[in-house]
Amino acid sequence: MNRISCTLVSVLLALAVVKASQASEPAGQQVTAAGMQSSAVGPADFFTGRVRVDPLYSANQNINASGAYVTFEPGARSAWHTHPEGQYLVVVAGVGRTQEWGKPVQEIKAGDVVWCPPGVKHWHGAASNVAMTHLAVTGTKEGKNVQWMEKVSDEQYASR
Repeated sequence: MNRISCTLVSVLLALAVVKASQASEPAGQQVTAAGMQSSAVGPADFFTGRVRVDPLYSANQNINASGAYVTFEPGARSAWHTHPEGQYLVVVAGVGRTQEWGKPVQEIKAGDVVWCPPGVKHWHGAASNVAMTHLAVTGTKEGKNVQWMEKVSDEQYASR
């Protein structure tokens, strides 16, 4: 085959790939195997105590939300923060606490679902003597999903 024929075949193959990618059928499922994303330590600037974040998925062009498991050791908690598009927390293990600014601390347990509306200042973490893990599903706006604020004081954490 001469160079012109090889070039023509390459162009035709490239056009076929482009046309196939523009087909109206949706893309297939994607599976991210467990353990393919590394756990991270919750940064001390945004958390008090030992916190582990296990990312699950990022926001993308198809769904404007990210997901992660967050595990708080006893007494650990987030700083005060807001979410521009809100956040769902699904408690999957243990006992925790959450508080909206100006309201009392609430206890949360495995099976509870917490809705944190957009722009509402709040924090969440573990109970003082029991760890807590929640699934966080967090909306994203213009590439941002959280606005961190001041840390929760020991007095705020202990209040009821």
